[in-house]
Amino acid sequence: MGRYPAAMRTLVTGGAGYVGSVSIEVLVAAGHDVIALDNLATATGSADLGGAELVKGTYVDRAFMADLLKDRAIAAVLHCGARSLVAESMREPALYFRENVAGGIALLEAMREAGVGRLVISSTASVYGIPEVNPVTEDAPLRPINVYGETKRSLEAAAGWFAKAYGMRVASLRYFNVAGASATNGERHDPETHLIPNVLTAAEGGLPVTLFGTDYDTPDGTTVRDYVHVLDLADAHRLALEATAPEDPRTAEPLLLNLGSGVGYSVRQVLHGAERVIGRSVPHGYADRRAGDPPVLVASIDRAREVLGWEPARSTLEEMIGSAWAERQSRVDAG
Repeated sequence: MGRYPAAMRTLVTGGAGYVGSVSIEVLVAAGHDVIALDNLATATGSADLGGAELVKGTYVDRAFMADLLKDRAIAAVLHCGARSLVAESMREPALYFRENVAGGIALLEAMREAGVGRLVISSTASVYGIPEVNPVTEDAPLRPINVYGETKRSLEAAAGWFAKAYGMRVASLRYFNVAGASATNGERHDPETHLIPNVLTAAEGGLPVTLFGTDYDTPDGTTVRDYVHVLDLADAHRLALEATAPEDPRTAEPLLLNLGSGVGYSVRQVLHGAERVIGRSVPHGYADRRAGDPPVLVASIDRAREVLGWEPARSTLEEMIGSAWAERQSRVDAG
């Protein structure tokens, strides 16, 4: 299973975003040649890309992408670019199908035209909807309950058929809840919908964080989720890129992998964990359940361990919250 060649040039779409920027850090630090693509619609452009070049543009533009892939001699694509807000996807399904599905197919067509045959897709556990069994394996039925999850399922399917018809090597990585930060890059979403950054914002004096639903059939009544450190996720990206090598048997068929920690933490556990890390209470309030929130969502990560040799090495609650808090405070100190 040879190593991911240092000379191979990789394009990372959504490269100025949270997951994209940390993944670029890891790839560059490992000696790989990386170009970031981002239209800066939701990213601030302030991410530290470790010296990687940032190209402003969108993967939705097939002609632009084909030229970029050919002109820069790109060998592989890590596709982190997407619309990813669940509530927005329900209000604006046209936008999400246009960018995530039609745009994703435009990227696939551009890769085919440019002769780029290696692709790793940022996907999501939202493709499973409300699973019947936890931990969730990759063989669980795909029953998305929101537009965002449906668009990711659609892109996975399209990439799978491109792989079969055109010989592309594809890995789709289904993220559960990504958290934490590197020393220089963390979450900078606007609006912010994720629990841990909202808890930390409340701790900094922002609005109290809201806990939705306290009567679930879980040990403390709040929902349970699987969180994975963003640096562990970035390591998985590097390993998945290796696995897309033309001679590698792991991607002779499209590869589907869950990425999580394999451990579930409740909303209350996250809140109390943040209070331990920060050393003070976090203002919070309560509201009714949100429609479509499953009580428990935890990943089975056995396949990622077996196929990639990947292990979530930093994904304790304290490490994830602590790294996110440290990165936020470094931004404050820097002014």
